Amino acid sequence: MISMVLKNKSLRKKRFFYLSAALFFILVSHAQANCEAEAAPRVNWAGCDKSGMDFSGKDLGHAILSNANLRNTNFSGARLSHADFELSNISGAKFDKARMQDSRLVSVTAEKTSFKAAIMDDVSFSRSEMSQASFEQARLNSANFYETKLVGANFSAAQLPSSSFVHASLEGSVFDGANLSQVIMTSALMESARFTNVNLTSAVLDKADLKFVDFTGSDLSKASLREAVIDGALFNKAKLGRAIWIDLKRCRASSVGSCQ
Repeated sequence: MISMVLKNKSLRKKRFFYLSAALFFILVSHAQANCEAEAAPRVNWAGCDKSGMDFSGKDLGHAILSNANLRNTNFSGARLSHADFELSNISGAKFDKARMQDSRLVSVTAEKTSFKAAIMDDVSFSRSEMSQASFEQARLNSANFYETKLVGANFSAAQLPSSSFVHASLEGSVFDGANLSQVIMTSALMESARFTNVNLTSAVLDKADLKFVDFTGSDLSKASLREAVIDGALFNKAKLGRAIWIDLKRCRASSVGSCQ
C-alpha cells in the first residue's frame, strides 16, 4: 500500500513537471513571437493569426507555429520538418506534398485538413481533433495518433508502417490500399471503417472496436485481435494466417476469410 501511494505521488509530480514545462515553453514562445516576420526557417509565429494565407513551397523548417490561427492556410509543398503546431487551429488548411518529418501537431484542431501525399514520418498528432482529414497517399512511417479523433478520415493508399493509433477514434474512416504493417491500434474505435486490400501484417488490434469493419482482401497475417469486438465485420478473402483471434486462438497458416 505504501509503495503504491509513493508511486502515485511520483507519477503526479512527473505530470505536474511536464505540464509546467509545456506551459513555460508556450509562454516563452509567445513572448518571443514576431507575427510580422517573413516566412523563413525557425520563424516564431506562436499565437499569431495567419489564417487564409499562402505559404506554399516556403521553407519553414523548425518554425514555431503553436497556438496559432492557421485556418484555411495553404502550406502545400512547404518544408516544415521539426515545425511545432501544438494547440493550433489548422482546420481546412492544405499541406499537400509538404515535407513535415518530425513535426509536432499535438492537440491541434484539423477538421477537413488535407495532407495528401505529404511526407510526415515520425510526426506526433496525439490528442488532436482531425475529423474528415485527408491523408491520401501520404507517408507516415512511425506516426503517433494516440487518442486522436479521426472520424471519417481518409488514409487511402497511405504508408503507415509501425504507426500508433492507440485509443484513437476512427469510426467511418477509410484505409483502402494502405500499408499498416506492424501498426498498433490497441483499444481503437473503428466501427464501420473500411480496410479493403490493406497490408495489416503483424498489426496489433487488441481490444479494438471493429464492429462492421470491412477487411475484404486485406492481409492480416500474424496480426493480433485479442479481445477485439468484430460483430458484423467482413473478412472476405482476407488472409489470417497465424493471426491471434479474438478468443486467443492461433489461426492456421492457410486461413483465408475465417480463422481456422
